[in-house]
Amino acid sequence: MQRLPYGKRPKRLVPVRSRQEVARLLAGVRSVVIAMLLKTIYAAGLRLAEALHLTAEHIDSRRMLLRVFGKGQKERLVPLSPRLLAELRSYWFKVRPTQWLFPGKNKDRPLHAATVQRACQRVCREQGLPAMTPHTLRHCYATHLLESGTDLRTIQALLGHYRVGTTALYTHVTLTGLRQVQSPLDNLPEVTAGPTLCTLPSPEKETLPS
Repeated sequence: MQRLPYGKRPKRLVPVRSRQEVARLLAGVRSVVIAMLLKTIYAAGLRLAEALHLTAEHIDSRRMLLRVFGKGQKERLVPLSPRLLAELRSYWFKVRPTQWLFPGKNKDRPLHAATVQRACQRVCREQGLPAMTPHTLRHCYATHLLESGTDLRTIQALLGHYRVGTTALYTHVTLTGLRQVQSPLDNLPEVTAGPTLCTLPSPEKETLPS
């Protein structure tokens, strides 16, 4: 029996939002816990699952590092933002989490991923923002770093990507690189329309050979 090959899936660019849109999303979240979780995702470029399973022991304030356990329990170190550390300390005294840094209603378990996803959807509707998810914030982290001049290899390590080709996808959406490209239309010389260079003789004036 002949088997038909599967059709190729369209390759879409990663969704990236502006810094203004990210700030509006974070400011619009009502829950203190979810807001702090999303700030941590954007500040450190974390996956949602990575952020949900953070504990206080993962924060190294002395060396200003965040220990992250990614896919396959592979550990990586991410720079800890001074602003994030200050907000986490304020959050800690307000919420007083026990085991998990971002607990759910049941304090013994972390927030549920679906709860965070729904919160993002609600804020986007209320604020009139384009669709944004927690993973969109990870894309924004990488793209905004690249636009600020951070090299691709460093971003690869920060994101925990196995292949640099995965990280290279962000080069297609950075505004810094796109704005440096000049359209060939901008370099066309200005030419005014003139008479036609070549004209064919009209049939009435054409002389036939004798």
